[in-house]
Amino acid sequence: MLKRFIAYYKPHKKMFALDMLASLFISIIGMVYPMVTNKMLDDYVPNKNIHALVMAGVILLALYLIRMYLRYFVQYWGHMVGVGMQAQMRTDMFNHLQKLPYSYFDNNETGKIMSRMTNDLMEISELAHHGPENLLISGIMIIGSFAYLCTISIPLTLIIFACVPLLVVVTVIYRKKMNDAFTETRKSMAVINASLESSISGIRVTKAFTNTKEEQNKFEDGNRQFIDARRDSYNAMAKFHSGSSFVTDVFNVVILVAGGVFLYNGSIDFADYSTFIISVNLFINPVTTLIGFMEQYQNGVTGFKRFLEIMDEPTEADAPGATPIENVRGDITFENVEFAYNESKDVLNGVSLTIKAGEKVALVGPSGGGKTTICHLIPAFYRLTSGSIKIDGRDISDITMESLRANIGIVQQDVFLFNGSMKDNILYGRPGASDEEVEEAARRANIHDYIMTLPEGYNTQIGERGVRLSGGQKQRLSIARVFLKNPSILILDEATSALDNTTEILIQQALDALCKGRTTLVVAHRLSTIKNADEIVVISGGKIAEQGPHDLLMQNENGLYRKLYNLQFREQETDEDVSFLEGNG
Repeated sequence: MLKRFIAYYKPHKKMFALDMLASLFISIIGMVYPMVTNKMLDDYVPNKNIHALVMAGVILLALYLIRMYLRYFVQYWGHMVGVGMQAQMRTDMFNHLQKLPYSYFDNNETGKIMSRMTNDLMEISELAHHGPENLLISGIMIIGSFAYLCTISIPLTLIIFACVPLLVVVTVIYRKKMNDAFTETRKSMAVINASLESSISGIRVTKAFTNTKEEQNKFEDGNRQFIDARRDSYNAMAKFHSGSSFVTDVFNVVILVAGGVFLYNGSIDFADYSTFIISVNLFINPVTTLIGFMEQYQNGVTGFKRFLEIMDEPTEADAPGATPIENVRGDITFENVEFAYNESKDVLNGVSLTIKAGEKVALVGPSGGGKTTICHLIPAFYRLTSGSIKIDGRDISDITMESLRANIGIVQQDVFLFNGSMKDNILYGRPGASDEEVEEAARRANIHDYIMTLPEGYNTQIGERGVRLSGGQKQRLSIARVFLKNPSILILDEATSALDNTTEILIQQALDALCKGRTTLVVAHRLSTIKNADEIVVISGGKIAEQGPHDLLMQNENGLYRKLYNLQFREQETDEDVSFLEGNG
């Protein structure tokens, strides 16, 4: 872990070296004051050498002026080194997250990931700056003070340093407790962030269901976890600091008593005794600094461990020897495909299916049967348990994921739009496309006319997740995005199921235009929208229950498709009857 942490210093090694050099001179200047004090008390004052006394004061003032600028350099540029390292870690983490498989995000909440990218990296940044600086300054001061105190009185110095093992014992005892406590604090903070992210994102649902108190209770549960974790961490920290402070207080008592005895016996004179009392702070202060540094060290190390947990997550990787696919026609073949999200339950069992290039195939069936899973397996969002999926006769595991996904367009029921402009979201289909191409894609998606009614046209900001748009507008914007991408294979995952009938007609027109000339896989809830599909595949319990065109499937009186269709048709008739009665009531 230390080696990986040090690697982040490399881009900043010059500035880091200057920072350490400045810290070194700060330490050396700090050693001058007791030396001058001893000289004044032992020589200048008894001999009434006023000129030397004034010159010593001037030299000290000049050195302190230099130290002021050195401290500014260390505080400013030292922190900038930490910020640079933090930014690089954030970039590395973000890039790594982009490469993680779908399964990672299925099992990890967004708020917890964000907590690691913000709070944890901030603590690492502080450790990156203050850690080496504190260790260098404190180390030099401790060694230097030991050497200087020995020039005054070796026995007295050894007595003082005999207290060091007691300080080491206190540190070792409480360090592990602090580490464990601060780790729990990090976890509880991540829980709060996850709850906060979820609550803020769903604030409209909360208000609609008047569940503000429920959200407050969930947040307070996380808050209580945080308080409990903080209580344990502060308890460990308080024991550490109080114990270590007691040891440093013992230093002062020992020097006062032992120094007095040495003065009484004539082993040292009054000037040496006075200088020793002043100089011992050269040792106590860096020791105190190191004690205070332990809290920062625990925060930083805990944060870096959590950073590495994400960085060590295995990323998506192309199979050895995988090559890009070009000139995709769109033939898709499932050969005895089996898949499970976890070991406890299979989602697909022995699915075999052939889709010819340019065909429109619909997947229907009860919820949870595996329809969406089939759609997710084609772009290799998940790895198969067994079997194979082929595109134009090539196993998708032998195709680079980037080239595979570049040839697949997906329109889902839950449209995700990025915070930006209309144009930005359409351009997501093919960054770098011209304005003319963007407008053409919008026209084909039946949203260009609406965009032109907006004051800023294509530059209109849509708000977070498209909050300023209706469901139909969001869907058409996502369709425009796919038009611009122009994929060979199209997947429509219940793209119109959440829309009203009028909006659905507009969207369906855009989708029909989008499907032309492409291999299309449609997951449909409303069976009336897929009657004209070339093939309808009924998925139930992870298996293909029935397969064929609409007319053929309807001939099977005991077939699942016919039952689903008749059930839905009766529900639709009932809804229409109710609407008619209400309209004439």
